[in-house]
Amino acid sequence: MTKKKSWAVGIDLGGTKIEIVQMDREGTLGQRRRVSTEASRGPGEVKKRLAEAVRTFVARVGSPPAGIGIGVAGLVDPARGIVKLGPNLGWRDVSLKEDLEKVLNLPVIVANDVRAATRGEWLFGAGKGLQDFVCVFVGTGIGGGIVSAGRLLSGAGGNAGEIGHMMMEVDGPPCACGNRGCWEALASGRAIGEQAQALIRQDPRQAQEILEAANGRAENVTAEAVAAAYKRGSWGATMLVDRVALVLIAGIVTLVNVLNPARCLLGGGVMDGFPDLIGKIQEGVRERALPPALENLEILPAELGSKAPVMGAASLVFQDTEKA
Repeated sequence: MTKKKSWAVGIDLGGTKIEIVQMDREGTLGQRRRVSTEASRGPGEVKKRLAEAVRTFVARVGSPPAGIGIGVAGLVDPARGIVKLGPNLGWRDVSLKEDLEKVLNLPVIVANDVRAATRGEWLFGAGKGLQDFVCVFVGTGIGGGIVSAGRLLSGAGGNAGEIGHMMMEVDGPPCACGNRGCWEALASGRAIGEQAQALIRQDPRQAQEILEAANGRAENVTAEAVAAAYKRGSWGATMLVDRVALVLIAGIVTLVNVLNPARCLLGGGVMDGFPDLIGKIQEGVRERALPPALENLEILPAELGSKAPVMGAASLVFQDTEKA
């Protein structure tokens, strides 16, 4: 990428790390940088670290960017650039846009990280050229984005796409959002770990291989330990994964029946850790969704991986300058 070409800073702000990239209008990536978030030190310290990291990054590139796009995990007010609720950061009602614009003297756009990732897939990945598709990202939680009639839906308050909080079970397990029975409380990476820990308590023999994958410490059992045991053919891990697959199928069938997308893109750490989930979901959705909703439907893996949120966030800068 030439230094004189118009470029934007794309940032993925997570609970543990801050990913920063240089991207031009065509989606070509230049320099990349990663720094720790240190969220435990509070929003003021995180904003200070963000500003310092951006200054260093811009100096390294050698030319000023058109602006900064930031994807944040949580509920965001994109119009005001406020993080209304960021559970991974421990934030509530934190001003990000205004504060960073003051210290950096650059336009800043703030968006939900999964909606930014959906935009990245739409412009540069597996959703390119489509008018109607859904992204489902299954990681620690479950997030999504919806493109309908050529528009990325934002909703009245900018929070359309919180598909992880569809209620799937009225009296289900508690969710981090405060409700019960949400999709992500039943089928996310966090949920897989919690279900595995419950299995260890109820039937240690069937969960033995899962426990071994966590070095014998039940409190350390996560989705990664389940994935390791699953690859070795563990009966307990297989049972858990089959149950999670059914719950994911149920949620995706709901989205397909309601939204009638041309494509459903699946991504996130759980999809990476359990590669055969996509095949299970494809088969299950074909069996259970309404036939008319299946006529033009493809269920495919997302393409961009960890690049999706930073690329989508950076692209928002060019969208904003084009509107101006």
